[in-house]
Amino acid sequence: MDKSLERLYNGVFKENPTFVLMLGMCPTLAVTTSFVNAVGMGLSTTAVLMFSNLIISAMRNIIPDRVRIPAFIVIVASLVTVVQLLMQGYTPELYKSLGIYIPLIVVNCIILGRAESYASKNPAIPSFFDGLGMGLGFTISLSCIGIVRELIGGGTFLKGILPVADFPNGIVIIPDGYRISIFVLAPGAFFVLALLSALQNHFKAPSATNTGNTSEMACGGNCAACFGETKLENHITIDKDIEKKELEAKKKKEEALAKAKAAKENANAGEGK
Repeated sequence: MDKSLERLYNGVFKENPTFVLMLGMCPTLAVTTSFVNAVGMGLSTTAVLMFSNLIISAMRNIIPDRVRIPAFIVIVASLVTVVQLLMQGYTPELYKSLGIYIPLIVVNCIILGRAESYASKNPAIPSFFDGLGMGLGFTISLSCIGIVRELIGGGTFLKGILPVADFPNGIVIIPDGYRISIFVLAPGAFFVLALLSALQNHFKAPSATNTGNTSEMACGGNCAACFGETKLENHITIDKDIEKKELEAKKKKEEALAKAKAAKENANAGEGK
């Protein structure tokens, strides 16, 4: 169970897919115009992540290696279809608001990345919690961006969810004359993401733009996401071994050339005598 809790912690904090690994940027920037949209997309992706990791891990020994990726896509696409139909039936307004980004969960690099790097190599229960952790991290990240964009750009919070007598469209926080409408447009998503990343760097939190604060960060993210459970030290050791072998091969080649040159000179000297 300790391993399961570790996967939860890593997904939310240490390997957060949005702020640390910078994955899934398309839905992150597109649907976070409001808190409700952000939570809806995050929870939808979480459901797909959990069950795709669980199914892929359970079937990892029977899926042929050469059709691994197509099999993962079929499993993910089936789960996305189920989620899409449930949202269309029970939350039609949210379904319309998210639009094309619901079926695009199929090609979300977070889901395929976790399936390939973790679920296909580990038991079912840790894989399930890995999907849950990554999904919660993704949901929290989208929610943070959605809250900032809705508050500053729209001046409301929980629009359409908390209808009250004075504010039928939600709780109005900022009056009309003080709202910055660009934050609910496409450029606003980049501004908010940059602001939150800057805050991460300021507080020395793990992030893709702050690689000097921990030995586990390199190449803009955690190497465990690319190399499974391989540690950064092992990755560096491999690079050093390759470099050492290349130097040894170069040295042997130079020695062989020197011997051939010496033999040729000796042969010429013998012919002169």
